[in-house]
Amino acid sequence: MFYIRRIQEDEFKEEPTLYTYPENWRAFKAQIAAQYSGARLKVASSAPAFTFGQTNRTPAFLNNFPLGKVPAFQGDDGFCLFESNAIAHYLSNEALRGSSPQTQSQVLQWVSFADAEIIPPASTWVFPTLGIMQFNKQATEQAKEEVKKVLSVLNHHLNTRTFLVGERVSLADISVACSMIWLFKQVLEPSFRQPFPNVTRWFQTCVNQPQFKTVLGEVKLCDKMAQFDHTPPKKDTPPKKEKAGKEAGKPQEKKDKKKKEEKEAAPAEEEMDECEAALASEPKTKDPFAHLPKSAFVMDEFKRKYSNEDTLTVAVPHFWEHFDKEGYSIWYGEYKFPEELTMTFMSCNLIMGMFQRLDKLRKNGFASVILFGGNNDSSISGIWIFRGQDLAFTLSDDWQIDYESYAWRKLDPDSDETKTMVKEYFAWEGEFKHVGKPFSQGKCFK
Repeated sequence: MFYIRRIQEDEFKEEPTLYTYPENWRAFKAQIAAQYSGARLKVASSAPAFTFGQTNRTPAFLNNFPLGKVPAFQGDDGFCLFESNAIAHYLSNEALRGSSPQTQSQVLQWVSFADAEIIPPASTWVFPTLGIMQFNKQATEQAKEEVKKVLSVLNHHLNTRTFLVGERVSLADISVACSMIWLFKQVLEPSFRQPFPNVTRWFQTCVNQPQFKTVLGEVKLCDKMAQFDHTPPKKDTPPKKEKAGKEAGKPQEKKDKKKKEEKEAAPAEEEMDECEAALASEPKTKDPFAHLPKSAFVMDEFKRKYSNEDTLTVAVPHFWEHFDKEGYSIWYGEYKFPEELTMTFMSCNLIMGMFQRLDKLRKNGFASVILFGGNNDSSISGIWIFRGQDLAFTLSDDWQIDYESYAWRKLDPDSDETKTMVKEYFAWEGEFKHVGKPFSQGKCFK
């Protein structure tokens, strides 16, 4: 399935643009298709036009491409697509897609074959060699067998054919060849590919076409299968003393046998697509709150009270009884652009979208945000509780996507104004004198 939408005229781009990260084989499909069809296409794969992990997490990008994944395509008329096969199909011409129902179906068959039969085992085998997936011996050996089956199918089909469908390059060849690029570059050494000469001949024919070479450059087939170091480094620790006697080794033998059985029974690693793999390969960041001293206020305990018991008689009193004003702070946030808010359901989506992007902040934060008013006459504001005395959003780049759209004011926990606002926003009822609009809906970040 793929997703299509149109965006507002003021969002139109100057020329059709493909957003991706560098060396994304899924994006190659669209780029090569455009080379054959002559479709105009600008590739945004580096700063300032596009930075993977940042640009694709912004509200503007997510508004057009809700999953935040790439490749993603935006036409000069505002037409948007995600999913690489849909984009490649859109940028193709009749010669690539097929000129009859039969050839079109055959093209679709091989495109689906690439996704269902090639990508899963190829990812399991290749990703560990690139350092973006943990090595699992059992899964890798199974993946090698599955790749052999795939190559056998292709080799038989190509025995009397130059290309997969018809007498010329089609979208079938583009999709299947792109899905096999990393196999040929990383692991299909000469001895492995020797039984499948038709596949190797076909692949080299494809990647040496001018349209392929413009996008891929020179594709060098690997000389030796890439390996991965899956042996953990040894620590210089003194050997443990062993008990003397015949029976001394038996408990250890049982442990070793049990470990071996558990290792053999270990499930295969779950497949990741390139976006997920690229994110997984990013260095782990430290806890943004690690520099703060421990607090006596237990956020999770308050959240349980708030979720399971009466707000006014239990949760609010518990909050003030246990709140640590040295370890936590209270903030009022108000959306800066109420004139842009239209339908109430869209405004609620705006709130929930922000919450989703702040998922890793939940452990050290809480918020009750309210939409006031109705369609085309509304406002958004809320009370936020953060660990520490500073605005928490500045502690992580991942949390800075939405917060600048709000005006923030730190509240004095000892003031009557703060106690009233906390009571009203937590309970979703009250006068809300500072707002001037009736309560519509409330959303909690917890």
